[in-house]
Amino acid sequence: MNSISGIDLRHDNLFPTRELLAAGQTDKSIAAMLQADVLHRVRHGAYTYAAHWNELDEVEKRMLVAHAVLLNARAPVALAGPSAADVFGVPVWQMGEEVHLARLDGKAGRREAGRVEHRGHTVCEDLTIRNGIPVTSGTRTAVDMIALADTEHALVTVNGLLHAKETSIELIQRRLESMTYDPHTLNAPVVLGLADGRCESAGETRTFCLCRRHRLPMPIPQVEIRNGSGKVVARVDFAWPELGVFAEFDGNVKYLRLRRPGESIEQVVLREKRREELICGLTGWRCIRIIWADLHHAERTAARIRATLDGLPWAA
Repeated sequence: MNSISGIDLRHDNLFPTRELLAAGQTDKSIAAMLQADVLHRVRHGAYTYAAHWNELDEVEKRMLVAHAVLLNARAPVALAGPSAADVFGVPVWQMGEEVHLARLDGKAGRREAGRVEHRGHTVCEDLTIRNGIPVTSGTRTAVDMIALADTEHALVTVNGLLHAKETSIELIQRRLESMTYDPHTLNAPVVLGLADGRCESAGETRTFCLCRRHRLPMPIPQVEIRNGSGKVVARVDFAWPELGVFAEFDGNVKYLRLRRPGESIEQVVLREKRREELICGLTGWRCIRIIWADLHHAERTAARIRATLDGLPWAA
């Protein structure tokens, strides 16, 4: 990777304009490096290497932008809502690219290019530090997501926070009860009534919501499969044991996550197929595989699930 003389990059490969200028660069030379694809402008006043930016995934890019906002913040703030969730490494679904901040000085928040400031009463337990970054706690992040999003979008992140042990239903309820009345949290009972930390991904939570929305029997998440000796040999994303059906959600990165050192994607797929055969052989259950595209055709997917649960063939 190219280097810029005089610049000592931090671990995040992010540096503001003032550091470039202090190292002897000029507006003209910065513009030339942008044109030559050596630098990438993360946001106004903050840059990184273009090669570094191109290596980042969607979440990592959002986190780098959020860090750039913190570097240039003129008031005491902490990352909040979906921006805090990214730092915790939990799912965020379709919450936009804006950086969400909790303003800590009690002054009115504002919205400007790429950032949203939220004013609210913040107590000590609402804040924490992760990797040197100030963020709202897992509990406060869950509360903020309930206020910011509809039930399904909020539930994706709340389930992620529960699964990561960053909060609990009891802690979220306690924090909500201690807050001044907020009409934006009226859906909290619905979200918390559905919340289940056993859901490990956005896709699993959304599949769970699909079943509820279409009045299907609700599945049990993360069901263990045992062999004749009682040993756990597999675990499935969802199951309807009494109906003899299990479901697996195949997300965009599932097979990358399952890949072992030196293993190709093709080998992972074959191993997953053998795993499915083992589960079917041990239980006699039928398998439903769901992908992201299926969630965009909810009616059709619900009909497929219903037919499988009823032991019927799928409609063409």
